[in-house]
Amino acid sequence: MQTSALLLHIAAPLIRFTSKGADRFPEVWQPGGYRAWMWLFGIIPVGWQAVVISQPAPQGEARFIRDNGYGPLIRRWDHWITIAPGADGSTSYTDRVAIEAGLLTPLIAAFARVFYAHRQRRWRRLAQTEFAALKR
Repeated sequence: MQTSALLLHIAAPLIRFTSKGADRFPEVWQPGGYRAWMWLFGIIPVGWQAVVISQPAPQGEARFIRDNGYGPLIRRWDHWITIAPGADGSTSYTDRVAIEAGLLTPLIAAFARVFYAHRQRRWRRLAQTEFAALKR
């Protein structure tokens, strides 16, 4: 959840993120701001986005990671990840995102639905293989 390698893996090949500037993404995300170039299908430049990480206080057993990002194309990308234990020993993972992109909001929101469905599929595959793809 907290590593940049995991973000890059679960977003691929739909979106590729590269660090904007000389600094690489941290191995483990820390609270703070990062700039990322985004590439649709890994090749079509989409522009940059600020990734603004925070770790809101837990609520019971639920834990949160928040990216309150923004950029020139998307004025607000407020993404909350909630992780909580499931009743049967499983883990519940939920993405919730609020988007403001002016007239492009419906288009960006439709893409976000596709993107998060893609991420969920990638998460499930990783969990089923005990994260083998990241251990290479």
